[in-house]
Amino acid sequence: MAELGALPRWDMTPVFPSLESTEFRTSFDRATAEIQALVPVFEAHGVRRRERADVDTAVVAAFEEVTGRLNSLSLELRVLRSYIHAFVSTDATNEAAQSLQAEFEAGAVTLEQLRIRYTAWVGTMDVEALVAQSPVAREHEFVLRKSQVQARHQMPEGEEALAAELLPAGLSGWARLHDSVTALLTVPVTVRGEARTLPMSAVRSLANDPDREVRRAAFEAELKAWEGVSVPLAAALNGVKGYQQVVRRRRGYTDDVEPTLLSNNVDRETLEAMQAACIEAFPDFRRYMRAKARALGLERLAWYDVSAPVGKGARTYTWDEAEGFLREQFGQYSDRMAAFADRTFRERWTDAEPRPGKQGGGYCMPVRPGESRIFVNYDGSFNSVSTLAHELGHAYHNLALEHRTALQSRTPSTLAETASIFCETLAVDAALKGTEGEERLALLEASLQRDLMVVVDIHSRFLFEQRVFERRAERELTPREFNELMLQAQRDTYGDGLDPDALHPYMWAVKGHYYGPTFYNYPYTFGLLFGLGLFARYQEAPDGFHAGYDDLLSSTGMADAASLGQRFGIDVRGVEFWRSSLDVIRKTISEFESLVSQLESAGKR
Repeated sequence: MAELGALPRWDMTPVFPSLESTEFRTSFDRATAEIQALVPVFEAHGVRRRERADVDTAVVAAFEEVTGRLNSLSLELRVLRSYIHAFVSTDATNEAAQSLQAEFEAGAVTLEQLRIRYTAWVGTMDVEALVAQSPVAREHEFVLRKSQVQARHQMPEGEEALAAELLPAGLSGWARLHDSVTALLTVPVTVRGEARTLPMSAVRSLANDPDREVRRAAFEAELKAWEGVSVPLAAALNGVKGYQQVVRRRRGYTDDVEPTLLSNNVDRETLEAMQAACIEAFPDFRRYMRAKARALGLERLAWYDVSAPVGKGARTYTWDEAEGFLREQFGQYSDRMAAFADRTFRERWTDAEPRPGKQGGGYCMPVRPGESRIFVNYDGSFNSVSTLAHELGHAYHNLALEHRTALQSRTPSTLAETASIFCETLAVDAALKGTEGEERLALLEASLQRDLMVVVDIHSRFLFEQRVFERRAERELTPREFNELMLQAQRDTYGDGLDPDALHPYMWAVKGHYYGPTFYNYPYTFGLLFGLGLFARYQEAPDGFHAGYDDLLSSTGMADAASLGQRFGIDVRGVEFWRSSLDVIRKTISEFESLVSQLESAGKR
């Protein structure tokens, strides 16, 4: 990594000096004690499902006390959870962090049980009367109305308590198994004649190598490594989907998608409109894949060609260059965003270095109000720069939520991508300005590669998960059956854009999203297309956009997606909005095709 400069590791010492510090242990014990202290408070106020919905002054006082304590405790627990995860995700061999995470989750069971009771309590109140009498209720009105729906789907209190108690040993335990196995997985691979053993994250990064033989060797080595751990990962996936399906049925939802609509603040009409527009666009993405194959001198792309660089003008960004570029582009948008980006770099919020024991991928996690930590595996490509911009967008969103309570700032996955896509688009749009020829082709490719993943690949993941749930209702699946379902989902979405004999059967093992929230896939598509729609409105009328945009970001836990979209004239329930966002991508595909043809005609390919 020397050619990229020194890659930063995040600095967690401003939060606590160390996992072993007195400050951390004091905060951990205080939060644990507060969880236990809430139990008699809930009992004293009768915080559980109510038989009568009426609200009097005593109920209002109890509601305000309990809500205030839950909000305060949730913020303190968020700091602890994020701090511990910062060590777990960057070093799978850190046994102290692993133990603390297990201890934290065990303690959080009681709080989850209390939250379930809180939802039943407020969900069975007369919300109109409560809002009329309590300013705290007015500030949390959306949460209360959502709780009314959730309360109707709750199991009896004892069953909900049991489900919460089994969570660490069930769902969370399987997810930890996946994280640990994949973070520790190393792969023997021969690269340019040199036999090496690399962490899986580094092997997957070789998919960006310009040499097809390197990409092929890395891909084949990767598949062999996934095969070697497919049995425990299949057990984990069976465990996750089995748990989720049993709980979903017991809560009375009609199918496995329905509870995710409520948690994502969207309705089925919105999801169906978005997916219909995406399916319409699949032939356009296949045009892009065929053009990329031509640009690479291939008849058809294999899976290991999807991330291959196109365009001889592709440059490598050192870490300092990436920082400088993003500071400048964020500054073009607003002084506030530029100052925020500068703070994240100055205070070392980012862990960018790929290394053994560190998980793959990227994420942003809130730590304290307005403060986040950003996790990436930086390789110097423009894709890495745009990923960094994406995660900085999440951090900017967290800044916008700084003054909200914990309950107000519970942003669903659909809307959580709003700022990240916006910031990523800022970076891509800026990089394209003034470029031509091979350099422009490389940047168009980077943008389309993201769009292909978020529109086409995400839909393949949706189909895969949907079919897994259908089969899992009957029995557990074998690794081979997971492979077959994954290959079919890829064929149904990528179509003839990819070589059907060179797909990736183990993507179910690669993606940690399958081991977390149910259908943690389509929200990314929503986020991309919603973010592109907002960016288009910014370009049309930049004056006055900033304040409305920041207010929208601060409200993502306080209204549903349809209501928030209306602020900018967006109808998320209509297929036309989604088509208009996809039209932006279609325009890029057409330019990419044209540029490939021009370079071929000029004899430059």
